[in-house]
Amino acid sequence: MRTPENSADLVAAEDVLLFANAAITATGQREFRSGALDQQLSLDFLHAYIRVNYRRLYAASLALDINDHNAARIVLGLLETAGEASAEERRTEGRLIAARLARLPPQRVYRLFGEVRRAGINNRRTRAIMRDWLAARPDLGHDAVKYRSGVKTAARHVHLRCPQGAEPLAEVGAFLFRPGKLPRYEHPLLDAWRRAHYEQGAVAELPFTVAEGFAARHGMKREVFLKRAAPRMTRLERLRTHSVAQRPDVDLAAMPLTRLALYVLALPFEQRAARRTELTGALRTAARRAAGRHAGSWGRVHAVLDDSFSSSGSGQKRRRPLAVALACHHLLEVLAAPGAYRGLWTSGRGDALLVRPWGPTPLGMRVLDALEPGPGGAAPDRLVIVSDGWDNAPAGLAGEVLRVWRARLDPGRRTAVVHVNPVYDADGFDVRRLAAGVPTAGIRDAEDLPALVEIARFAEGRTGAAELHAYLDRRVALFLGEKDTEKETENETEKGTMS
Repeated sequence: MRTPENSADLVAAEDVLLFANAAITATGQREFRSGALDQQLSLDFLHAYIRVNYRRLYAASLALDINDHNAARIVLGLLETAGEASAEERRTEGRLIAARLARLPPQRVYRLFGEVRRAGINNRRTRAIMRDWLAARPDLGHDAVKYRSGVKTAARHVHLRCPQGAEPLAEVGAFLFRPGKLPRYEHPLLDAWRRAHYEQGAVAELPFTVAEGFAARHGMKREVFLKRAAPRMTRLERLRTHSVAQRPDVDLAAMPLTRLALYVLALPFEQRAARRTELTGALRTAARRAAGRHAGSWGRVHAVLDDSFSSSGSGQKRRRPLAVALACHHLLEVLAAPGAYRGLWTSGRGDALLVRPWGPTPLGMRVLDALEPGPGGAAPDRLVIVSDGWDNAPAGLAGEVLRVWRARLDPGRRTAVVHVNPVYDADGFDVRRLAAGVPTAGIRDAEDLPALVEIARFAEGRTGAAELHAYLDRRVALFLGEKDTEKETENETEKGTMS
């Protein structure tokens, strides 16, 4: 029989896992079965509940693979309620906040700084965090051109000193607060912005998002503008601005796996079929890069992949659940032993490259197929289910199949079963689960699958709260001990303004 203390620890562990699932999947945007307001209200409650009751664990979640939206919300919540923390907690939170800001896309950070100013958070620690982040920016002049209002808001809030003279910071100060006072700027981007007001040739020297406005002002033809701006465009900008019929000069294999899956699904079937070799090769290369040291280490892997109509997502997250499933399909193929992977789509489709959101969600039938022994009569070592959890053909069959399988056919747990869900259920304050005994984790990017499988085992009930806390402590130590400048650069060049 559990003691009261153990019961309290168990509740705390369950709450933290629930929040982790939400922070990974939810972005406050509309989903297939819930509106944006429902999502936002649900997230508001969860953030307040975890911050008040488990502040240390709330801050530690910054070290997990949560999405940028929730990372920014956590930072804002910690800064806004600094008075509720002890001195030691504030020191740890400050380090976690600084490390997380360094990994966020700059536009997201500037947006966060604007929320900090509107909330009236102006204590010394907050100003120090903002000043340190601004000082670490590789080129504040570039930021001043591309994120002008954000830099201006942050500089005002922290009372950034911009000296007079020809120093770089002085030029940025003049550019932001005294436009037109200097006849020219030494910084090439600042001066290009000045010249772009009357000189078309300077437009192509600016960041693409800024150059678009000047191109429209000068009445430049779109084709001419895109050709001139191409050298300064990021991979995603080139993909967004070229039509389907055009072939942008982009190394698809270098793209992040889930982002690449979204691009593939946006192509018509004819384009996918015509470029099968190129697209499949790029997906496999990205999957091998994402698997890293885990490649080939998962043994026999069977997967159930949801391509039902609900995988179409919403207007704000178009085809996102299906893209996660497609990316997981290729990643699991790499994680499995050579020739030991089997992927089953709920629609019965056998061609992964041509999947589309269609039909009901017969998860139970596909789980039955996936649990059948593979070549040699051996059961799979792992069964991975990638779905939003709405098993409806017939309803509840998947949970019953897994319950009977675990109780009668595999009590020794020879087959590890895990369900990863890319959709947040606002009504349940969690991702939807198939059955109580099936470990479930939220997922946003397929690249995080190996880490999420490790988190999911805590939800299975075979490990205690102490193990979960130890895991979080390890993640925090690793997070604070690494300088991930490569990921910071990737964020800036790849994520753009997308959530």
